[in-house]
Amino acid sequence: MIEIRLEQSADIDTIRELVGLAFTGHQHSSGTEPLIIDALREDGALELSMVAEVDAKVVAHVAFSTAAVGDSSSGWFLVGPVAVHPDYQRRGVGSELIEAGLYVIRSRKARGCVLVGDPVFYRRFGFRRCSRVTWPGVPDEYVLCLPFSDEDPAGEIAFHPAFLIGA
Repeated sequence: MIEIRLEQSADIDTIRELVGLAFTGHQHSSGTEPLIIDALREDGALELSMVAEVDAKVVAHVAFSTAAVGDSSSGWFLVGPVAVHPDYQRRGVGSELIEAGLYVIRSRKARGCVLVGDPVFYRRFGFRRCSRVTWPGVPDEYVLCLPFSDEDPAGEIAFHPAFLIGA
């Protein structure tokens, strides 16, 4: 049974360790994902931080921070990093956690979410390529958006400087 909940201060060290472990050896990882989350938290930019527990053990984490897309400076959120302990990957834990996070973000009257990630994986949540949205230095096919209305965003994604750690 999976329990999804908001991050608590007692989870911070566990999240850091989990995120590091989840991204170890990942071909698109810079190894800075735990530092990104720490920097977002330290700057008060971690708008939503949720964990998934199995048998009272934190096995997954998702972070949401504010973003801007083009001229729209409010209402957009960046999803990520998303981390699942290797022993729990491909079991639906990450999917449940992302769905729960998207539910919370929608309830906050957000305009939508953006991310850089695998289009095949994120399509199940409704993310898609929005042709007029870009992220500097990232191939367009990995820049995905999930607008919460019929209006597609346009422009370059502006994100917190934490995502530039190690760049």
